[in-house]
Amino acid sequence: MPRWLQVLPLALALAALTLLASCSSSGQAKVRFVHAIQDAGALDIDVYGTNDGAGTIEFSDISFLGVLPAQPGYTTLDSGSNAIEGFLTGTTTVGFIRTNVNWSGGIEYTAVATGFSKTGTPAGSNVQILSVPDNNTAPASGDVEFRVIHASPSGPSGVNVYIESNPSTGPTGTPAISNLIYTQASSYISVAYNPKNVTPAPGFTLYVTTTAGTVIFGEAINPAEGAIRTLILTDIQNTKLQGVSAMQPSFLELPDLN
Repeated sequence: MPRWLQVLPLALALAALTLLASCSSSGQAKVRFVHAIQDAGALDIDVYGTNDGAGTIEFSDISFLGVLPAQPGYTTLDSGSNAIEGFLTGTTTVGFIRTNVNWSGGIEYTAVATGFSKTGTPAGSNVQILSVPDNNTAPASGDVEFRVIHASPSGPSGVNVYIESNPSTGPTGTPAISNLIYTQASSYISVAYNPKNVTPAPGFTLYVTTTAGTVIFGEAINPAEGAIRTLILTDIQNTKLQGVSAMQPSFLELPDLN
């Protein structure tokens, strides 16, 4: 117990401790980490807090397109100015260099590592950490919500995303998300839930196109009513090592809610 609490009456001391606990809780952020570095192996992710010079492995042995902790879920970390660094699992070999992040207390974040581990000097300096605040408040009754994060360095610098109720034969009209730039996240898009049991794909088809309208891929998705989904555009693993880089022809889907 702090020295100053020892001189307080018991009731006041207990109230003060409750206040301290409340402040401590509000000072925590919640983070889930996504490995989207196509040319990096499995990684251990160290987090360095303001008073933590040594760092602590918070996300261990996470493979390409892996998400930790297991979804749905978040890891509770100190808020404020932090830094994160990636090492090849079980080694001191740098996967990406130490990168500053700032997390606010009481907020949930999706942190995505993207770029190329084997490009840049020093090695790992090409990697970027996208630290995106989440909003997991339930959508309006009868709706579902989608958000897209562009984490594909080999894809077009900007893409359009269409959200079409099934049955769908292709993207039409105005895109739900226009010119989403690499390293950016869209806002949450709320659409009416589609209850139709359509064969072979109930729910929706989300199409990703170039800004000129060329379809890159379309993927069916069928969230429950009231669900929220974060969808991440990524690269195909190790294509850069083969001299041909390409966007993954599907989303990495994170179940934010329901």
